[in-house]
Amino acid sequence: MAAILLTVFAAIGSACSSAPSAGRIGQQETGLPRPSVTRTTALPQGPRKASTCSNASVIAGWPLSERLARVVAVPSLNFDLPQLSGVIAQGAGGVLFLGSAPAPTSLATMISSVQSSPAGHVPILTMADEEGGGIQRLQGVVQTFGWPRDLAASDSATQVEALATDVGHQMRAAGVDMDLAPVLDVDGRPGPSNSDPDGSRSFSAQPTVASSYGIAFAQGLEAGGVIPVVKHFPGLGGSTVNSDLGAAATVPLDQEETLGLPPFIAAIATNIPAVMVGNNSVPGLTAGPASLSSAAISGLLRSKLGFSGAVLTDSLSAGAVSAAGYTVPSAAVAAIEAGADLVLFGSTQTPQQEELLAPSSVMETMNAIVTALTLAVHSGSLPVSRVDAAVGHVIALQNVDLCR
Repeated sequence: MAAILLTVFAAIGSACSSAPSAGRIGQQETGLPRPSVTRTTALPQGPRKASTCSNASVIAGWPLSERLARVVAVPSLNFDLPQLSGVIAQGAGGVLFLGSAPAPTSLATMISSVQSSPAGHVPILTMADEEGGGIQRLQGVVQTFGWPRDLAASDSATQVEALATDVGHQMRAAGVDMDLAPVLDVDGRPGPSNSDPDGSRSFSAQPTVASSYGIAFAQGLEAGGVIPVVKHFPGLGGSTVNSDLGAAATVPLDQEETLGLPPFIAAIATNIPAVMVGNNSVPGLTAGPASLSSAAISGLLRSKLGFSGAVLTDSLSAGAVSAAGYTVPSAAVAAIEAGADLVLFGSTQTPQQEELLAPSSVMETMNAIVTALTLAVHSGSLPVSRVDAAVGHVIALQNVDLCR
């Protein structure tokens, strides 16, 4: 692996170094500073506590239920945000906008109204998939733009960065502070489809091109004030089944090292703040979904590649997760145990899954996840230190100082 990484860095070095630098969001464990982000809801400011205070010490003092809620992001179907105020008040870590309805022009006001006093006094992360092409959840408040593959074919990386900066500014104006993009998967086939989850969502079938354009898009988002989430680690290119619909595998690990991993390695080198792990299995690394695998998250992503930011799961409502024998709550436990920091659920892939996005069902699933995590902590299978580390990574995305 070490030799492969050296080769990868040599191949992508020039592409990454040419991308203009941009402001960064959050504070990772590397200690590199990031500028503050202006949020829709201001945190209460008061006298600074004793110098021994730290985010970690404050988090450790929160009730366990609040800490466990903070590692869960809940779905909002077609911007039914007011109906989710009870879930948000429990201290959920994020809310993910799903569905096909245009975003209301009042979205920023709606978000502000539910940010008044969440548990832990930290505003919830608001997120959406704004990838481009057919994957844009904020139409009506954010400009439409082309599929990533089309952008890479027609525009320079500098132009894509400028576009993403505009998109970031528009997302922030609408109250949304996290984009579940860019896709760093390396793929050149038709799609997205049931047989190929990527297709035109991928910038290129060439790792260096996917790296340079993906990083440009991520840096543009950050310059616009939005947290980018690169996905789907360790790379879905070459998958023959869409994991949303059933069990799916990536290419074997030795092929991922030369095909799928280079864009993620390049992004990590730029201090990217967040990575989403896919639900595919990876032959040679994990027999089950990577999102639930300590070998994929704690081993490959963190230990071998040195990533120190926040790790998100792809939706745990995916067919690949249930095909592996997990419910959403049991998958959430497995993911946090494996090293993930924020678990996502909810899907609009089928009518049956969309029915589970009713606010009452979301509340029920959220409570079931927190209950399952609580039992895992009490049984000893999920250390409290792992929970606190996960919460710390989520809070760090927001550049929040809990000691103020």
